[in-house]
Amino acid sequence: MANCYSDHEELKFELNHPLMKRIVELKERNFADKDKFDYAPLDYADTMDSYDRVLDIVGEITATTIADNAEGVDLEGPHHEGDRVRYASGTEANLQAMVSAGMNGMTMPRRFGGLNFSITPYTMCAEIVAAKDAGFGNIWSLQDCIETLYEFGNEDQHSRFIPRVCAGETMSMDLTEPDAGSDLQRVMLKATYSEEKGCWLLNGVKRFITNGDADIHLVLARSEEGTTDGRGLSMFIYDKRQGGVNVRRIENKMGIHGSPTCELVYKNAHAELCGDRKLGLIKYVMALMNGARLGIAAQSVGISQGAYDEALSYAKDREQFGKKIINFPAVYDMLALMKAKLDAGRALLYQCSRYVDIYKALEDIARERKLEPEERKEQKTFAKLADSLTPLAKGMNSEYANQNTYDGIQILGGSGFMMDYALQRYYRDARITSIYEGTTQLQVVAAIRYVTNGSYLAQCREFETAQLSADLQPLQTIAKTMADKLEEATAKVKEAADQELHDICARHLVEIAADTIMLHLLLYNANERPDLFAKSAHVYANHVVAEVAKHHAFIMNMTPEQLAYYRQTVPAAEAE
Repeated sequence: MANCYSDHEELKFELNHPLMKRIVELKERNFADKDKFDYAPLDYADTMDSYDRVLDIVGEITATTIADNAEGVDLEGPHHEGDRVRYASGTEANLQAMVSAGMNGMTMPRRFGGLNFSITPYTMCAEIVAAKDAGFGNIWSLQDCIETLYEFGNEDQHSRFIPRVCAGETMSMDLTEPDAGSDLQRVMLKATYSEEKGCWLLNGVKRFITNGDADIHLVLARSEEGTTDGRGLSMFIYDKRQGGVNVRRIENKMGIHGSPTCELVYKNAHAELCGDRKLGLIKYVMALMNGARLGIAAQSVGISQGAYDEALSYAKDREQFGKKIINFPAVYDMLALMKAKLDAGRALLYQCSRYVDIYKALEDIARERKLEPEERKEQKTFAKLADSLTPLAKGMNSEYANQNTYDGIQILGGSGFMMDYALQRYYRDARITSIYEGTTQLQVVAAIRYVTNGSYLAQCREFETAQLSADLQPLQTIAKTMADKLEEATAKVKEAADQELHDICARHLVEIAADTIMLHLLLYNANERPDLFAKSAHVYANHVVAEVAKHHAFIMNMTPEQLAYYRQTVPAAEAE
């Protein structure tokens, strides 16, 4: 029987990374739960076996129920009935299968009904689901909003809301408004405290809300009257059982059809404050968005995997000019590069998720006891590493998903343009990944400071000390040359001390850093499992050395005169 986990050894390899030992040690707190819950692991091996078994269950459900329903869900989509949303019938079946298997609230503590999973295997589940239906992945994986409620909510809120999510209730994060997209400081949904009702009342409109008719919402609203910036925003919990929020419409989208994207109208909706006032955007949404960006990175890798599988299968079967098309260089060139990008992007995704796991587990421990000096240092180190890799993981994998689905369509030729083949759905679904939860351009804004402060370069230099096999050492030399180009290009931009030059070069600098880091991560994987990754390492190195040369040339050739041409080409810029 097909299984979207066990059929891909690359996933098992990432799951068994050496850092998982420390992650499990922190997450399981010396396996104290074994005396309270009969399903709690006894030791590290038992924990990893539990991860493996759950991933196998998710892999089986995905390869059967979710895969079987994907086309029907894409065609049917959700229904707008009155002021509510009714999922497509296949989506309902998918949710029921996941809830029945106990696949909700996975990262939450067992005392709330969760599995106490670390973020890495949960992220892997999100990737697996997206490999067959990215739209359903949006609904199911939004359960990770509960991480923010767990981190910043109080004990009473924990006891009331977390068990419901673990039992299968859905979540959404209501951030965007008609006049506040990427610029969330402009959010104007009004929050007013009612002494009479003893709660906050929310009034206004939210737009582009994924799974907008969910059971439990985290809502960004303006609690401080007279403010216009991020300091006047707070985070609220809205419970659908309280009423007061109606779905005005479901957006008619290009892709992810199974996921209802809603416009919501709040009319005196009863809500409660999550955390402290005025920290909604500054602190809580940043935490929420970092989790969401890791989720979109996982979704992107899943889409890339699905597109690669479809293209590979077609190329093996399709015959032209008397031979299978997979034997044509023009075709296997595209397939090899799709696989290389998939392997490199996945390596970055799980390196990032492991860093998140360590610092999040230490943060959780800090709520129970004071961290030891070494633990504080470890927490700080991994928090910075996670923060630096999150925008790269989201930005690069979403771009790779778009590129891989494009190439997949090309491999199928005319058939790829037909609705009869799944690749057109992957192609449509991929497009949103580089837009929502922060566009690729915003990921560059988040990442560029790690270029200019030397963090990415320092990571590359540390990777360069790895002892690799003779076959991989020439590729390590290529990676070092790429890091040299990063250092030179960064120095040029910093020395210019020109903000506009800095901004136009930012994407090129970030991509050099990302390409170099991903090559190093892929080299590590290839050194450990040459049978799985060595071919991709060679293909990827050949690809990114050219990409880095292109970006490096752009930066080194950029002068104030050149910059003026870019500015003057755009009529709107002349008007300013």
